[in-house]
Amino acid sequence: MSGTSPRIALYYAPPASSAWWREGCEWLGRDAENGLSFDTPAHAVTQSPRRYGWHATLVAPFQCAPGVTFDDVLAVSRAWASSIARFDMPVRAAELGRFVALRPSDDADDARLRSIAASALQSLATLRLMPSAADIARRVNEGMSARQIALLREWGYPYVLDEYRFHMTLSDSLDHADTRASIVGEWTQRIDTLGAMPVHGAALFIEAEPGAPFTLWQRLPFNNAQDVA
Repeated sequence: MSGTSPRIALYYAPPASSAWWREGCEWLGRDAENGLSFDTPAHAVTQSPRRYGWHATLVAPFQCAPGVTFDDVLAVSRAWASSIARFDMPVRAAELGRFVALRPSDDADDARLRSIAASALQSLATLRLMPSAADIARRVNEGMSARQIALLREWGYPYVLDEYRFHMTLSDSLDHADTRASIVGEWTQRIDTLGAMPVHGAALFIEAEPGAPFTLWQRLPFNNAQDVA
């Protein structure tokens, strides 16, 4: 796999007009859609998620297969999004290892999003350039389960299908439990004000070159709705 080609990813992102989008972008310190930066106290703990933008992964960043363009990905992604029903989802702040993230509050919503992510992955399967055998071998680590290694070899990413977990990352990897607990508490209060998260669409994000900030390129309203962008 080339290390210089742009990558594209299919993410969930809250509607641009929603308080959920503004709150998350301000927390991370960057709006991936309009390029605005925010100087907030959370900057010290959001360096990694800031680069990726406010999102939850549906299909992890990938390079296009030979002959495939970003416009091809857009066309397939739009068709996929039109088949997905929008819904509103209660969420909670939680520790995921050394990270803090937002997760579905309800197991049924978690399963629903797992199914949505699986359908997205399968829809884009033929458009994605698979990592080389050498790339895959480098990505295997001793923390992975046998199932995750098998998924990595089959799909180029270990956290798909039954191993997929919807999450919106709020922090870098943090060593101190007190810091993680503080962020959980902060976001528990914010969630009380924000209410349910609107799962009304997805978005395509682009990484122009390795290490560059991801930018939101196209929003993909679910069910062809035009009033959620």
